[in-house]
Amino acid sequence: MNVSIRKALLGSATAVLTAALLAGCAGKSEPENPGTPPRVRVITTEQYLNTIANVFGSSVDMDIKFPPLRRTDGLLSNGAALAGVTSGKIETFQRAASSIAGQVVAPERRNYLIPCTPASETQADPECAKQFFSQTGRLLHRRTLSEEELGHYVTAANEAADKLKDFYAGIELVLEAMLISPEVLFIVESTEGDADDEGRRRLDSYSLASRLSFFLWNAGPDDMVLKAAENGDLESERGLKRVVDAMIASPRLEAGMRAFFDDMLGFDDFDALSKDPTVYPFFTGATATDAREQTLRTIIDHLIVKQADYRDLYVTRETFMSPALAPLYQIPASRGWTEYEFAEDSPRQGLLTQISFVALRSHPGRSSPTLRGKALRERLLCQVVPPPPPNVDFGKLENPDAHYKTQRERVAVHLEDPACAGCHKITDPMGLALENFDGAGRFRTTENGATIDTSGELDGVHFDNAVGLGKALRDNPSLPSCLVDRLYSYGSGGAAKPTDRSLLKYYTAEFAESGYKLPDLLRTIALSDAFQHVTPAKKTGPSKAHAPTEEIVIDEQLPTTTTVEADGPAESQQTVASNVGPGQKN
Repeated sequence: MNVSIRKALLGSATAVLTAALLAGCAGKSEPENPGTPPRVRVITTEQYLNTIANVFGSSVDMDIKFPPLRRTDGLLSNGAALAGVTSGKIETFQRAASSIAGQVVAPERRNYLIPCTPASETQADPECAKQFFSQTGRLLHRRTLSEEELGHYVTAANEAADKLKDFYAGIELVLEAMLISPEVLFIVESTEGDADDEGRRRLDSYSLASRLSFFLWNAGPDDMVLKAAENGDLESERGLKRVVDAMIASPRLEAGMRAFFDDMLGFDDFDALSKDPTVYPFFTGATATDAREQTLRTIIDHLIVKQADYRDLYVTRETFMSPALAPLYQIPASRGWTEYEFAEDSPRQGLLTQISFVALRSHPGRSSPTLRGKALRERLLCQVVPPPPPNVDFGKLENPDAHYKTQRERVAVHLEDPACAGCHKITDPMGLALENFDGAGRFRTTENGATIDTSGELDGVHFDNAVGLGKALRDNPSLPSCLVDRLYSYGSGGAAKPTDRSLLKYYTAEFAESGYKLPDLLRTIALSDAFQHVTPAKKTGPSKAHAPTEEIVIDEQLPTTTTVEADGPAESQQTVASNVGPGQKN
């Protein structure tokens, strides 16, 4: 049998089989699943900024960038559970806390950020301090403060105010300490026994509130969600559904999903993106910023505003346009951001043809079918492309006498080397379909005078150009299942386990049943039994097999040095620098 025909049949058979399996899962009850390990995660830059904005408003200036996380199993957010915190990182946290606290008590802001006025600005006011810290502490700690905790904060603020003869200086010092406390910088999940299922453990109400909020909003829980936790509403199916529905209907969902897709698509690579200005003079810093924004606007509009089929993102002609992008798209510039729809016969259809994909997955001075194909496999289909072997011979590619006219001719050299051919066979056939777009994303039909051949193949499905690639990707069963995998990992705080396969199939089947609508998928995951339950904490001490991630040093003069064990028991992780008292400054 012809090899290409055999591949096509196998690809079609796989798609049909997968669809049949998903159809069999649709409408069934959620499979049994032990849940996730209790997590301890360091808060990300965006989560911190979003939380501060929700507590103090957008008037507080926060030009803050925490150290980057390590991408794990496709997501930066997964690296938050594995991140150590060094003294250098603590200094970054403290600078941010000092800036925020100073702005909160500044004369131009204190009247509306502090809910009371002290009897005298030159001395302590216990009642006003208590009112401020009970409200602010609850939102920053993501739970109600105990009377003892609140008393410590108020006492420290009173002592500082009396010593400095300034009520607001006392508030500032203690607020700064609160902002760098472990319970603010770390998302620590606590558990309790499940009254309805003896022997199982579930997240307590406050931990579930935080997990839901960071999942859907990428920020700590607001007053509505915390009240639900305090009242026990999250412990009932009806109460939980009411809260989740309200969170999905909230405008904050947009920020949450922007953060997720920015992570999933690897848009942090934009921070280091550069193009050769002699080759691509139209590509500027503003172009890169707007290319990222264009795709995120397209995603939010398609999935949240219109609640359309997720798969259609890869064939849609609807997007948004800015003046900085217009020259590369070769269309008239507009004023500001405007809605834009490409013509029906346009080669610009779907996210793969947007500048954010074709320019980001290219070299500084030329396009790259391999980088584009690799990104498609890894970001959108959740498949791992192995790194190149260490002994790759680039001599043929770098030979100045070779005179390769097109990228198709260049990458064909890889197929001649058995060490390279295996990986390039699974990346290049898709990437070559995008060769009508150069390294900056501009459309072209020729390269070095030669007509570009954009035919390709994805898992047995053949196509002639980028539009055909988008359609093949749209119909690939791994596309929606990959989104499900990434969303569950993102929401639960860590990569899915092999034992989660039946659960992920259930989520995917429900996703298909809903017409591949994102809000319905978010609701399915958030309301699922697995999302609320945790596996029993392992009672093990530090050893080679269970080594701590990294030492945390908060202040050499304070007895606060301890360790964080990634994905370890919440009980042990809760002790991270737990004796840092209110009012103590580094």
